[in-house]
Amino acid sequence: MPEIRQNLATREWVIIATERARRPEQFILPSRGSILDRPEHDPNCPFCPGNEELDLERFRMPSTGDWQVRVVRNRYPALLENDRYQRHFHGINRALAGFGYHDIVVESRRHNTCAALEPVEGLINTLVAFQMCATIYRGDPRIEHIVFFKNHGATAGTSLLHPHAQAVALPVVPHDIRVRNEEARRYFDDYGECVLCRMREDEEQQQDRVIVSSRHFTAFIPYAAYSPFHLWIVPRRHAAHFLDATIEEIEDLAHVLRDVLRRIYYGLNDPDYNYIIRSAPESERMARHLHWYVTVIPRVTQTAGFEMGTGMFINTALPEESARFLRNVVLPDESTNHDSD
Repeated sequence: MPEIRQNLATREWVIIATERARRPEQFILPSRGSILDRPEHDPNCPFCPGNEELDLERFRMPSTGDWQVRVVRNRYPALLENDRYQRHFHGINRALAGFGYHDIVVESRRHNTCAALEPVEGLINTLVAFQMCATIYRGDPRIEHIVFFKNHGATAGTSLLHPHAQAVALPVVPHDIRVRNEEARRYFDDYGECVLCRMREDEEQQQDRVIVSSRHFTAFIPYAAYSPFHLWIVPRRHAAHFLDATIEEIEDLAHVLRDVLRRIYYGLNDPDYNYIIRSAPESERMARHLHWYVTVIPRVTQTAGFEMGTGMFINTALPEESARFLRNVVLPDESTNHDSD
C-alpha cells in the first residue's frame, strides 16, 4: 500500500508510492560520457585560467600565486548590488527594486572535474569562500537572507561546464523560508527543542536512513524524503547560521559532503544534482529554534502536474532502500584513481 509520510521539520506530506516504487538500481543513469573526456583547459571558458580579466573578481584563494578558488560577480546577475533599495506600491501590486548580491564561486582551475573527483581541499576552499561571501554581504544592512548552492548538470540549472557554485544575498526572506522557520518555531514552542536536532538524533538511533556519520555531521535520507536519494547533512552542534560553523566543522563537512557526492557519482553514474546550504535569515541568526544544514537533491526524476497542482511530492523510491544503496556503494581506491591527482 502507498504511504503518506510527513516531514517533521517542514510539516509537508509526501506520498511514498510503494506500488510504483523502483529499486535503487533502476535510477542508475545510462553512460553519457565522462567529465574526464573534456579538455582540462578550455580557452573559450570564462572561468579557466588565463581568462581572469573577463570577470569582475571579488577575491581569490590564495590571494597571490596560482589561485585555487575565485569568487567573481555574476555577469548576468539575478540581482544588482548597486541598485537602490526601494519599495513600490501600486494598488494591490507591490515590488522591490532588484537589489542584492549574486556571485560565482569558481571551484577549480580544471575545466574537466567536479566536486566528487577533486581532492577534499577543493570543497574546503569552496565552503570557506561561501563564509567569506557571507561576511561581505552581512556588512550591508539591507540584506535579509543569504543562500549558497551548487547546480551540477543541465537539468539542475547549469549553463557553464566549468565547476562552479553560487552565493546570493537577498533583501527579503523568501516565503518558503518563512514557512519553514515558523514550523521550526512552533515545534520549539511545543517541545522545547530544535526539530532538526530531534530528527538527526532519531535517525542516528534508527540507522535505517543514515548514509554516513562523522564527528560533527550526520548525512541521512529523511523519513519523508521528497524525491529519490534526496538527503540532508545536519550538524551535530546546534547553530542557526552557516557562518557560525568553525573551520574544524567546515573541514569535516567537506569530507562528508564529498563522500556523499562520490557515492552519488559512482553509484548512480553521475546524475545532475543540486546542493543547497539552508541557513537562518540575518535577523534570526541567533534564534534557538533554527538549525542550518545542507540538502543534496539528485535529479533522477522530474516533477509533474500533481506536484505543481498540490505542492505535494510523490517519491517513487523507499528512503530506507535509497540510503542502503548509497551506504553500500563501493568507492574506488583514491590512491590509484584520477581524483587523487
